[in-house]
Amino acid sequence: MRSTNSIKNAVVALIMNTVNILIGFVAQRIFVQALGAEYLGINGLFNNVLSMLGIVELGLGSAIIYHIYKPIAEEDIEKIKSLMLFYKIGYRVIASLIAIIGLCVIPFLHYIVGEVSISENIIYIYILFLVDIIASYLLTYKRSILYANQKNYIVNLVHIGYYVVMNFVQIAILLNSKNYILYLWTKVVCRILENMVITVIANKMYPYIKEKNSKPLDKQVQKSIFTKVKGLLYHKIGGVIVFGTDNIIISKFFGVITVGLYSNYQLILQALNTLFTQVFTSLTASVGNLLVEKNEEKSYTIYKNMLFINSWIFTFGSCGLLCIMEPFIKIWVGSEFILPSSVLLVLVINFYIQGMRRTSNTFKEAAGIVYVDRYVPLIEALVNIMASIILAKIFGLMGVCLGTIISTFIVFLYGYPIFVYKPIFKKSYFQYLKDYIPYVLTTIIAVTITYIITSKIIIGDLLLQIVINLIIVVIIPNLIYYILLRNTEEFKYYKNMVTNIMNSIKIKLNKKSV
Repeated sequence: MRSTNSIKNAVVALIMNTVNILIGFVAQRIFVQALGAEYLGINGLFNNVLSMLGIVELGLGSAIIYHIYKPIAEEDIEKIKSLMLFYKIGYRVIASLIAIIGLCVIPFLHYIVGEVSISENIIYIYILFLVDIIASYLLTYKRSILYANQKNYIVNLVHIGYYVVMNFVQIAILLNSKNYILYLWTKVVCRILENMVITVIANKMYPYIKEKNSKPLDKQVQKSIFTKVKGLLYHKIGGVIVFGTDNIIISKFFGVITVGLYSNYQLILQALNTLFTQVFTSLTASVGNLLVEKNEEKSYTIYKNMLFINSWIFTFGSCGLLCIMEPFIKIWVGSEFILPSSVLLVLVINFYIQGMRRTSNTFKEAAGIVYVDRYVPLIEALVNIMASIILAKIFGLMGVCLGTIISTFIVFLYGYPIFVYKPIFKKSYFQYLKDYIPYVLTTIIAVTITYIITSKIIIGDLLLQIVINLIIVVIIPNLIYYILLRNTEEFKYYKNMVTNIMNSIKIKLNKKSV
């Protein structure tokens, strides 16, 4: 059941994100053509500003889901009901706090945004972004029971519907009226509808969560949740500063139009990152159930298998981004939206480094490790913001991205080996490095060779250039990975898995033909 749900979640996640990516690119192109780079910059800036309010969530959702794993395994319905009631009350408090803090930001908006030439009222635009984030916390808590039961695919299918409908309506608005305010209201309404649909589905699948006789959550469990929330607060603060301040720094140093140019690159990076990361998100509940068994060697084997595929797909993605992004942006939104090649290189390096966090993060979240390493994200955040500001003055836009890369090494060289790797698998720091270094070296070789080959083939036709570069990207890094890592146990594991699947298909086809 665990494997079936993991595969189902991963497949639906891939389909969902592929649809989202395709629609997102079309929507962004139409947005740029209809409203221009300045509106795009405001979109990116306010998304960053309001993502910082996510600190208020305190990681309550992750803490609750972690505590639901065991009662689900034990079919303890009363405890599940108590946890859901606690979650409901918590999220209502969080939505209220976000509203209050968000309104308090309004007097400082002109310092953040700077000079803009748009006709709409900036405060009204900001309030619509605020309403959207508040709506994301209302009626959303019931999706947690779907996640904990490894039913991510249901949430993802609903999200596909939400995203398709929202974007089609927004595109129609941009093409017909170019009304930015109506465009933003569409997102708010669709967000509320998505949460209502998920609530109805959760109620139907698990009708006991609708019952009004839920008992208050046990004090001991509350204490455990608050301990995790306390730890998650540090991670929230760190995550928001590391990943949520780039646009603010860029806006302050280089202007809101540069934020708009940067947003196009970020859309591509985030699309690919989300596409790959969703696979690991789909596995979190399965890993959580696995860790309950407390079989260290089995967990470690699965960890190594996940790390292998983690590195492979993010190496492939890095090669694609480095070799295809620039010609793609020229076709997609125009040559005037191209940033310096040095910025692209640093963005791709950051993409790979952040991607390589996924396997450790999956085990970390599933194991509920959030308190013992609580100071790591704060150190990471402090280094990030200081390095980004200092390096922005020295290297320009590239320096902002370099700051993120530098800060991430704190997590890789200290956080994961000490607080995740050692306690879960009882393995040494040397073994941690031994597991990671071969993949990093393989990636450097694959990306370097792929880039050199594509840079030597210059064609005047951009579309043909993309096609040729894509063919090279598909062949070279995958060939290098095969040559260098084909004798590893992890490669043999996936080879056997594919062989078994193919044999199973052949047997079924033979039975049908008889």
